[in-house]
Amino acid sequence: MSSDNEFCDRLSRRTLLQAGLAGTIGLSVPEILRLQAANSRKAGTAVPDTAVIYVEMAGGPTQHETYDPKPDAATEYRGPLEPIATNVSGVVFSQLMTGQAAIMDKLAVIRSIHHDSGSHGTSSHLTQTGYYLRDRQNRDNDMPCIGSLTAKVRGANSPGMPPFVSLPNSMRFGRAGWLGKGYNPFNSGKDAHVKNFSVPNLSLLKGLTATRLRDRRSLLTGFDAARRTIDNHGVSEAIDQFTEDAFEMVTGEGARRAFDIGRESAATRARYGNHAMGQNMLLARRLVENGVTFISVRANSLGSWDDHNGVEKRMRAKGPSFDQGVATLVDDLHDRGLAARTLVVCMGEFGRTPRINGNAGRDHWGRVMSVVLAGGNLRTGQVVGSSDANGAVPKDRPYRPENVLAMIYRHLGIDPSLKFPDHNGRPRYLLEERRLINELV
Repeated sequence: MSSDNEFCDRLSRRTLLQAGLAGTIGLSVPEILRLQAANSRKAGTAVPDTAVIYVEMAGGPTQHETYDPKPDAATEYRGPLEPIATNVSGVVFSQLMTGQAAIMDKLAVIRSIHHDSGSHGTSSHLTQTGYYLRDRQNRDNDMPCIGSLTAKVRGANSPGMPPFVSLPNSMRFGRAGWLGKGYNPFNSGKDAHVKNFSVPNLSLLKGLTATRLRDRRSLLTGFDAARRTIDNHGVSEAIDQFTEDAFEMVTGEGARRAFDIGRESAATRARYGNHAMGQNMLLARRLVENGVTFISVRANSLGSWDDHNGVEKRMRAKGPSFDQGVATLVDDLHDRGLAARTLVVCMGEFGRTPRINGNAGRDHWGRVMSVVLAGGNLRTGQVVGSSDANGAVPKDRPYRPENVLAMIYRHLGIDPSLKFPDHNGRPRYLLEERRLINELV
Protein backbone atom coordinates (compact mmCIF):
# COMPACT_ATOMS: atom_id res chain seq x y z
CA MET A 1 0.00 0.00 0.00
CA SER A 2 1.21 3.52 -0.76
CA SER A 3 -0.68 5.28 2.00
CA ASP A 4 -2.40 4.58 5.30
CA ASN A 5 -5.56 6.00 3.76
CA GLU A 6 -5.53 3.76 0.68
CA PHE A 7 -6.78 0.19 0.40
CA CYS A 8 -4.75 -2.43 -1.44
CA ASP A 9 -7.23 -2.31 -4.36
CA ARG A 10 -6.04 1.27 -4.95
CA LEU A 11 -9.29 2.86 -3.82
CA SER A 12 -8.15 5.90 -1.86
CA ARG A 13 -9.87 7.79 0.93
CA ARG A 14 -10.23 10.72 -1.46
CA THR A 15 -11.99 8.46 -3.98
CA LEU A 16 -14.35 7.25 -1.28
CA LEU A 17 -15.06 10.81 -0.20
CA GLN A 18 -15.80 11.81 -3.78
CA ALA A 19 -18.08 8.80 -4.20
CA GLY A 20 -19.92 9.73 -1.03
CA LEU A 21 -20.39 13.34 -2.13
CA ALA A 22 -21.33 12.42 -5.70
CA GLY A 23 -24.75 11.29 -4.56
CA THR A 24 -25.50 14.67 -2.97
CA ILE A 25 -24.09 17.16 -5.47
CA GLY A 26 -26.99 18.99 -7.09
CA LEU A 27 -29.45 17.30 -4.75
CA SER A 28 -31.81 19.54 -2.79
CA VAL A 29 -32.60 18.89 0.83
CA PRO A 30 -36.30 18.28 0.02
CA GLU A 31 -35.21 15.44 -2.28
CA ILE A 32 -33.18 13.95 0.57
CA LEU A 33 -36.27 13.93 2.77
CA ARG A 34 -38.94 13.11 0.20
CA LEU A 35 -41.11 9.99 0.47
CA GLN A 36 -39.40 8.66 3.61
CA ALA A 37 -41.14 6.28 5.96
CA ALA A 38 -44.12 5.55 3.68
CA ASN A 39 -44.60 2.03 5.06
CA SER A 40 -44.22 2.75 8.75
CA ARG A 41 -46.14 6.02 9.00
CA LYS A 42 -49.50 4.76 7.86
CA ALA A 43 -52.37 5.76 10.08
CA GLY A 44 -52.41 3.81 13.28
CA THR A 45 -48.94 2.32 12.86
CA ALA A 46 -46.59 2.81 15.81
CA VAL A 47 -43.11 3.95 14.84
CA PRO A 48 -40.37 2.65 17.20
CA ASP A 49 -38.06 5.23 18.71
CA THR A 50 -34.90 3.23 18.05
CA ALA A 51 -31.59 4.09 16.40
CA VAL A 52 -28.42 2.43 15.10
CA ILE A 53 -24.78 3.53 15.12
CA TYR A 54 -22.88 1.46 12.56
CA VAL A 55 -19.10 1.75 12.94
CA GLU A 56 -17.46 0.79 9.64
CA MET A 57 -13.98 -0.66 10.20
CA ALA A 58 -13.13 -0.20 6.54
CA GLY A 59 -10.32 -2.32 5.15
CA GLY A 60 -10.99 -5.39 7.27
CA PRO A 61 -9.81 -5.51 10.91
CA THR A 62 -7.59 -8.28 12.19
CA GLN A 63 -9.44 -10.56 14.59
CA HIS A 64 -6.21 -11.61 16.35
CA GLU A 65 -5.20 -8.07 17.30
CA THR A 66 -8.68 -6.99 18.39
CA TYR A 67 -11.31 -9.36 19.81
CA ASP A 68 -10.07 -12.91 19.20
CA PRO A 69 -6.42 -13.26 20.30
CA LYS A 70 -4.82 -16.69 20.15
CA PRO A 71 -2.26 -16.74 23.01
CA ASP A 72 -1.69 -20.49 22.74
CA ALA A 73 -1.05 -20.57 18.99
CA ALA A 74 2.40 -20.64 17.39
CA THR A 75 4.12 -17.27 17.02
CA GLU A 76 3.36 -16.91 13.32
CA TYR A 77 -0.35 -17.15 14.13
CA ARG A 78 -0.43 -15.53 17.57
CA GLY A 79 1.00 -12.24 16.35
CA PRO A 80 2.90 -9.47 18.13
CA LEU A 81 0.34 -8.30 20.72
CA GLU A 82 -0.51 -9.83 24.08
CA PRO A 83 -3.97 -10.82 25.38
CA ILE A 84 -5.61 -9.00 28.30
CA ALA A 85 -8.44 -10.07 30.58
CA THR A 86 -11.85 -8.43 30.27
CA ASN A 87 -14.36 -7.89 33.08
CA VAL A 88 -16.14 -11.08 31.98
CA SER A 89 -14.44 -14.18 33.31
CA GLY A 90 -12.65 -16.24 30.67
CA VAL A 91 -12.95 -13.67 27.88
CA VAL A 92 -9.77 -12.02 26.61
CA PHE A 93 -9.13 -9.23 24.10
CA SER A 94 -5.96 -8.02 22.46
CA GLN A 95 -3.92 -5.60 24.57
CA LEU A 96 -4.94 -2.41 22.73
CA MET A 97 -8.65 -2.92 23.48
CA THR A 98 -8.32 -1.87 27.13
CA GLY A 99 -11.39 0.36 27.33
CA GLN A 100 -13.68 -2.22 25.77
CA ALA A 101 -12.17 -4.96 27.93
CA ALA A 102 -13.31 -2.99 30.96
CA ILE A 103 -16.93 -2.95 29.70
CA MET A 104 -17.13 -6.41 28.14
CA ASP A 105 -20.27 -6.97 30.24
CA LYS A 106 -21.94 -4.35 28.00
CA LEU A 107 -20.72 -5.92 24.75
CA ALA A 108 -21.53 -8.97 22.68
CA VAL A 109 -18.69 -10.33 20.54
CA ILE A 110 -19.43 -12.70 17.67
CA ARG A 111 -16.22 -14.53 16.75
CA SER A 112 -17.71 -16.78 14.08
CA ILE A 113 -18.91 -14.44 11.33
CA HIS A 114 -17.81 -15.72 7.92
CA HIS A 115 -18.38 -15.37 4.18
CA ASP A 116 -16.75 -16.39 0.92
CA SER A 117 -15.05 -13.27 -0.45
CA GLY A 118 -11.62 -11.69 -0.04
CA SER A 119 -12.40 -8.63 -2.18
CA HIS A 120 -12.80 -5.24 -0.51
CA GLY A 121 -15.60 -4.20 -2.84
CA THR A 122 -17.57 -7.44 -2.85
CA SER A 123 -17.25 -7.87 0.91
CA SER A 124 -18.05 -4.23 1.79
CA HIS A 125 -21.18 -4.43 -0.34
CA LEU A 126 -22.19 -7.63 1.48
CA THR A 127 -21.69 -6.23 4.99
CA GLN A 128 -23.48 -2.97 4.17
CA THR A 129 -26.37 -4.27 2.02
CA GLY A 130 -26.70 -8.01 2.65
CA TYR A 131 -25.79 -8.83 -0.97
CA TYR A 132 -22.50 -9.54 -2.71
CA LEU A 133 -21.37 -6.99 -5.30
CA ARG A 134 -21.92 -8.57 -8.70
CA ASP A 135 -19.19 -6.59 -10.49
CA ARG A 136 -16.01 -6.18 -8.44
CA GLN A 137 -15.08 -3.07 -10.42
CA ASN A 138 -18.37 -1.31 -9.67
CA ARG A 139 -18.06 1.76 -7.45
CA ASP A 140 -21.79 2.25 -6.98
CA ASN A 141 -24.31 0.17 -5.07
CA ASP A 142 -25.97 -2.82 -6.72
CA MET A 143 -28.40 -2.84 -3.79
CA PRO A 144 -29.33 -0.06 -1.35
CA CYS A 145 -27.39 0.01 1.89
CA ILE A 146 -29.11 -0.66 5.18
CA GLY A 147 -29.06 3.03 6.15
CA SER A 148 -30.81 4.06 2.94
CA LEU A 149 -33.48 1.39 3.40
CA THR A 150 -33.93 2.61 6.97
CA ALA A 151 -34.41 6.15 5.65
CA LYS A 152 -37.13 4.94 3.29
CA VAL A 153 -38.99 2.64 5.64
CA ARG A 154 -38.54 4.43 8.98
CA GLY A 155 -37.51 8.02 8.30
CA ALA A 156 -36.14 10.23 11.06
CA ASN A 157 -37.18 9.90 14.69
CA SER A 158 -37.73 13.68 14.93
CA PRO A 159 -39.07 16.23 12.40
CA GLY A 160 -36.47 18.43 10.77
CA MET A 161 -33.69 15.85 11.18
CA PRO A 162 -32.15 13.68 8.45
CA PRO A 163 -32.92 9.99 8.95
CA PHE A 164 -29.50 8.75 7.76
CA VAL A 165 -26.21 10.52 8.54
CA SER A 166 -22.66 9.45 7.66
CA LEU A 167 -19.65 10.73 9.61
CA PRO A 168 -17.59 12.15 8.03
CA ASN A 169 -18.62 10.66 4.67
CA SER A 170 -20.51 7.66 3.38
CA MET A 171 -19.39 4.08 3.78
CA ARG A 172 -17.81 2.41 0.77
CA PHE A 173 -21.23 1.15 -0.31
CA GLY A 174 -23.27 3.27 2.05
CA ARG A 175 -25.61 4.77 -0.53
CA ALA A 176 -29.08 4.22 -1.93
CA GLY A 177 -28.42 2.76 -5.38
CA TRP A 178 -31.64 2.20 -7.33
CA LEU A 179 -33.72 3.24 -4.32
CA GLY A 180 -33.05 6.85 -5.36
CA LYS A 181 -30.61 9.60 -4.40
CA GLY A 182 -33.12 11.02 -1.97
CA TYR A 183 -32.18 8.18 0.38
CA ASN A 184 -28.42 8.78 0.30
CA PRO A 185 -26.89 9.79 3.65
CA PHE A 186 -26.54 13.33 4.86
CA ASN A 187 -22.74 13.64 5.17
CA SER A 188 -20.99 15.86 7.71
CA GLY A 189 -18.14 16.22 5.22
CA LYS A 190 -15.41 16.48 7.85
CA ASP A 191 -14.31 14.85 11.10
CA ALA A 192 -15.84 16.38 14.21
CA HIS A 193 -12.52 17.09 15.94
CA VAL A 194 -11.51 19.87 13.53
CA LYS A 195 -11.39 23.39 14.91
CA ASN A 196 -14.70 25.26 14.63
CA PHE A 197 -16.44 22.16 13.25
CA SER A 198 -19.67 22.93 11.39
CA VAL A 199 -21.76 21.30 8.68
CA PRO A 200 -21.97 23.56 5.60
CA ASN A 201 -25.20 21.98 4.34
CA LEU A 202 -27.01 23.42 7.36
CA SER A 203 -25.87 26.99 6.78
CA LEU A 204 -27.64 29.52 4.58
CA LEU A 205 -25.74 30.96 1.64
CA LYS A 206 -23.95 34.23 2.31
CA GLY A 207 -26.42 37.10 2.11
CA LEU A 208 -29.47 34.84 2.33
CA THR A 209 -31.16 35.36 5.67
CA ALA A 210 -33.93 33.25 7.12
CA THR A 211 -36.31 36.18 6.53
CA ARG A 212 -35.40 36.39 2.83
CA LEU A 213 -35.76 32.62 2.52
CA ARG A 214 -39.23 32.82 4.04
CA ASP A 215 -40.15 35.54 1.54
CA ARG A 216 -39.03 33.32 -1.33
CA ARG A 217 -40.93 30.42 0.17
CA SER A 218 -44.11 32.55 0.30
CA LEU A 219 -43.64 33.44 -3.36
CA LEU A 220 -43.25 29.77 -4.24
CA THR A 221 -46.40 29.01 -2.29
CA GLY A 222 -48.28 31.54 -4.40
CA PHE A 223 -47.04 30.01 -7.63
CA ASP A 224 -48.10 26.59 -6.40
CA ALA A 225 -51.70 27.62 -5.68
CA ALA A 226 -52.94 26.90 -9.19
CA ARG A 227 -51.18 23.54 -9.24
CA ARG A 228 -52.90 22.53 -6.02
CA THR A 229 -56.36 23.26 -7.41
CA ILE A 230 -55.96 20.65 -10.15
CA ASP A 231 -54.01 18.07 -8.12
CA ASN A 232 -56.37 15.36 -6.94
CA HIS A 233 -53.77 12.74 -6.01
CA GLY A 234 -52.30 14.29 -2.87
CA VAL A 235 -48.91 14.74 -4.54
CA SER A 236 -48.68 18.45 -3.78
CA GLU A 237 -49.43 17.93 -0.11
CA ALA A 238 -46.76 15.23 0.13
CA ILE A 239 -44.13 17.36 -1.58
CA ASP A 240 -45.07 20.35 0.57
CA GLN A 241 -44.58 18.28 3.72
CA PHE A 242 -41.08 17.22 2.70
CA THR A 243 -40.25 20.76 1.66
CA GLU A 244 -41.45 21.84 5.12
CA ASP A 245 -39.07 19.34 6.72
CA ALA A 246 -36.22 20.57 4.54
CA PHE A 247 -37.04 24.18 5.41
CA GLU A 248 -36.94 23.28 9.08
CA MET A 249 -33.51 21.67 8.67
CA VAL A 250 -32.04 24.80 7.10
CA THR A 251 -33.83 27.56 9.02
CA GLY A 252 -34.70 25.83 12.27
CA GLU A 253 -32.40 25.20 15.20
CA GLY A 254 -32.94 21.46 15.60
CA ALA A 255 -30.42 20.08 13.12
CA ARG A 256 -27.84 22.80 13.74
CA ARG A 257 -28.10 22.17 17.48
CA ALA A 258 -27.68 18.43 16.99
CA PHE A 259 -24.51 18.88 14.92
CA ASP A 260 -23.11 21.56 17.25
CA ILE A 261 -20.58 19.44 19.11
CA GLY A 262 -19.27 22.61 20.76
CA ARG A 263 -22.27 22.40 23.11
CA GLU A 264 -20.59 19.45 24.82
CA SER A 265 -18.48 20.15 27.90
CA ALA A 266 -14.70 20.04 27.70
CA ALA A 267 -14.77 17.12 30.14
CA THR A 268 -17.12 15.09 27.92
CA ARG A 269 -15.08 15.80 24.82
CA ALA A 270 -11.89 14.76 26.60
CA ARG A 271 -13.58 11.58 27.82
CA TYR A 272 -14.27 10.56 24.21
CA GLY A 273 -10.77 11.60 23.15
CA ASN A 274 -9.61 14.70 21.32
CA HIS A 275 -9.21 12.87 18.03
CA ALA A 276 -11.39 12.20 15.01
CA MET A 277 -12.63 8.81 16.16
CA GLY A 278 -13.67 9.98 19.60
CA GLN A 279 -15.36 13.17 18.45
CA ASN A 280 -17.22 11.43 15.61
CA MET A 281 -18.55 8.94 18.14
CA LEU A 282 -19.62 11.78 20.43
CA LEU A 283 -21.37 13.45 17.50
CA ALA A 284 -23.11 10.15 16.70
CA ARG A 285 -24.47 10.08 20.26
CA ARG A 286 -25.72 13.67 19.86
CA LEU A 287 -27.49 12.73 16.63
CA VAL A 288 -29.23 9.78 18.29
CA GLU A 289 -30.41 12.07 21.08
CA ASN A 290 -31.82 14.53 18.57
CA GLY A 291 -33.73 12.12 16.36
CA VAL A 292 -31.46 10.67 13.67
CA THR A 293 -32.35 7.02 13.09
CA PHE A 294 -29.23 5.58 11.41
CA ILE A 295 -25.67 6.90 11.75
CA SER A 296 -22.62 5.37 10.10
CA VAL A 297 -19.13 6.25 11.36
CA ARG A 298 -15.99 5.47 9.34
CA ALA A 299 -13.39 4.30 11.87
CA ASN A 300 -10.43 5.16 9.64
CA SER A 301 -9.14 8.53 10.86
CA LEU A 302 -5.62 7.12 11.39
CA GLY A 303 -5.60 4.84 8.36
CA SER A 304 -7.59 1.90 7.10
CA TRP A 305 -7.70 -1.54 8.71
CA ASP A 306 -6.12 -3.05 5.58
CA ASP A 307 -3.01 -4.13 7.50
CA HIS A 308 -0.94 -6.06 4.96
CA ASN A 309 2.28 -4.55 6.36
CA GLY A 310 3.47 -4.01 9.92
CA VAL A 311 0.26 -4.91 11.69
CA GLU A 312 1.68 -4.11 15.13
CA LYS A 313 2.74 -0.55 14.23
CA ARG A 314 -0.51 0.15 12.41
CA MET A 315 -2.63 -1.26 15.24
CA ARG A 316 -0.74 0.81 17.81
CA ALA A 317 -1.47 3.91 15.72
CA LYS A 318 -5.24 3.44 15.38
CA GLY A 319 -6.23 0.91 18.04
CA PRO A 320 -6.22 3.14 21.14
CA SER A 321 -8.35 5.92 19.62
CA PHE A 322 -10.81 3.40 18.19
CA ASP A 323 -11.00 1.63 21.55
CA GLN A 324 -11.51 4.86 23.49
CA GLY A 325 -14.23 6.08 21.14
CA VAL A 326 -16.22 2.84 21.19
CA ALA A 327 -15.87 2.19 24.92
CA THR A 328 -16.85 5.75 25.85
CA LEU A 329 -19.82 5.73 23.48
CA VAL A 330 -21.20 2.51 24.96
CA ASP A 331 -20.70 3.74 28.52
CA ASP A 332 -22.23 7.12 27.70
CA LEU A 333 -25.30 5.56 26.11
CA HIS A 334 -25.83 3.56 29.30
CA ASP A 335 -25.27 6.59 31.52
CA ARG A 336 -27.86 8.61 29.57
CA GLY A 337 -30.48 5.87 29.41
CA LEU A 338 -30.05 5.51 25.64
CA ALA A 339 -28.54 2.03 25.49
CA ALA A 340 -31.81 0.08 25.10
CA ARG A 341 -32.98 2.14 22.15
CA THR A 342 -29.56 2.45 20.48
CA LEU A 343 -27.82 -0.49 18.83
CA VAL A 344 -24.07 -0.11 18.21
CA VAL A 345 -22.41 -2.33 15.60
CA CYS A 346 -18.65 -2.44 14.88
CA MET A 347 -17.90 -4.39 11.71
CA GLY A 348 -15.48 -4.45 8.79
CA GLU A 349 -15.80 -6.28 5.51
CA PHE A 350 -13.72 -9.32 6.47
CA GLY A 351 -11.04 -10.56 8.89
CA ARG A 352 -7.32 -11.13 8.28
CA THR A 353 -5.27 -14.24 7.52
CA PRO A 354 -4.41 -16.41 10.52
CA ARG A 355 -0.71 -16.50 9.61
CA ILE A 356 1.47 -13.38 9.74
CA ASN A 357 2.87 -12.72 6.25
CA GLY A 358 6.42 -11.85 5.17
CA ASN A 359 5.73 -8.13 5.66
CA ALA A 360 4.71 -8.61 9.32
CA GLY A 361 1.09 -8.05 8.36
CA ARG A 362 -2.03 -10.05 7.62
CA ASP A 363 -3.93 -10.37 4.34
CA HIS A 364 -7.62 -10.53 3.39
CA TRP A 365 -9.64 -13.33 4.97
CA GLY A 366 -13.40 -13.68 4.66
CA ARG A 367 -13.48 -17.11 6.24
CA VAL A 368 -13.77 -15.74 9.77
CA MET A 369 -14.15 -12.32 11.39
CA SER A 370 -15.19 -10.79 14.71
CA VAL A 371 -18.09 -8.36 15.08
CA VAL A 372 -19.03 -6.37 18.20
CA LEU A 373 -22.54 -5.28 19.17
CA ALA A 374 -23.75 -3.26 22.15
CA GLY A 375 -27.02 -1.85 23.43
CA GLY A 376 -30.25 -2.59 21.62
CA ASN A 377 -31.67 -4.62 24.53
CA LEU A 378 -29.39 -7.48 23.53
CA ARG A 379 -28.03 -10.13 25.87
CA THR A 380 -24.54 -8.74 26.33
CA GLY A 381 -21.54 -9.88 28.36
CA GLN A 382 -21.04 -12.91 26.14
CA VAL A 383 -19.02 -14.24 23.23
CA VAL A 384 -21.08 -15.97 20.54
CA GLY A 385 -19.31 -18.63 18.52
CA SER A 386 -15.59 -19.24 18.28
CA SER A 387 -12.85 -19.69 15.73
CA ASP A 388 -10.41 -22.57 15.59
CA ALA A 389 -7.07 -22.65 17.43
CA ASN A 390 -5.36 -20.45 14.81
CA GLY A 391 -8.25 -18.07 14.16
CA ALA A 392 -8.78 -19.38 10.64
CA VAL A 393 -12.40 -20.64 10.41
CA PRO A 394 -15.46 -20.83 12.66
CA LYS A 395 -15.31 -23.65 15.16
CA ASP A 396 -18.92 -23.47 16.30
CA ARG A 397 -22.11 -21.45 15.88
CA PRO A 398 -21.20 -19.92 12.50
CA TYR A 399 -23.07 -16.81 11.39
CA ARG A 400 -22.89 -14.55 8.36
CA PRO A 401 -22.87 -10.74 7.94
CA GLU A 402 -26.51 -10.91 6.81
CA ASN A 403 -27.41 -12.21 10.25
CA VAL A 404 -25.90 -9.08 11.80
CA LEU A 405 -27.98 -6.95 9.42
CA ALA A 406 -31.06 -8.97 10.40
CA MET A 407 -30.38 -7.97 14.02
CA ILE A 408 -30.20 -4.33 12.95
CA TYR A 409 -33.52 -4.52 11.11
CA ARG A 410 -35.08 -6.27 14.10
CA HIS A 411 -33.96 -3.44 16.38
CA LEU A 412 -35.38 -0.85 14.01
CA GLY A 413 -38.71 -2.65 13.74
CA ILE A 414 -38.23 -3.25 10.01
CA ASP A 415 -39.34 -6.52 8.41
CA PRO A 416 -36.38 -7.75 6.30
CA SER A 417 -38.81 -9.70 4.09
CA LEU A 418 -40.13 -6.41 2.69
CA LYS A 419 -39.67 -6.13 -1.07
CA PHE A 420 -38.84 -3.16 -3.27
CA PRO A 421 -38.58 -3.17 -7.08
CA ASP A 422 -35.02 -2.64 -8.34
CA HIS A 423 -34.10 -0.61 -11.45
CA ASN A 424 -35.25 -3.53 -13.62
CA GLY A 425 -38.59 -3.74 -11.83
CA ARG A 426 -37.62 -6.99 -10.14
CA PRO A 427 -38.88 -7.29 -6.52
CA ARG A 428 -35.96 -7.60 -4.11
CA TYR A 429 -36.03 -8.54 -0.44
CA LEU A 430 -34.27 -6.32 2.08
CA LEU A 431 -32.50 -9.53 3.06
CA GLU A 432 -32.66 -12.99 1.58
CA GLU A 433 -30.77 -14.54 4.54
CA ARG A 434 -32.83 -13.30 7.51
CA ARG A 435 -31.85 -15.58 10.39
CA LEU A 436 -31.30 -13.80 13.71
CA ILE A 437 -28.38 -14.36 16.06
CA ASN A 438 -30.52 -16.22 18.53
CA GLU A 439 -28.06 -16.11 21.44
CA LEU A 440 -28.48 -12.33 21.64
CA VAL A 441 -32.27 -12.11 21.83
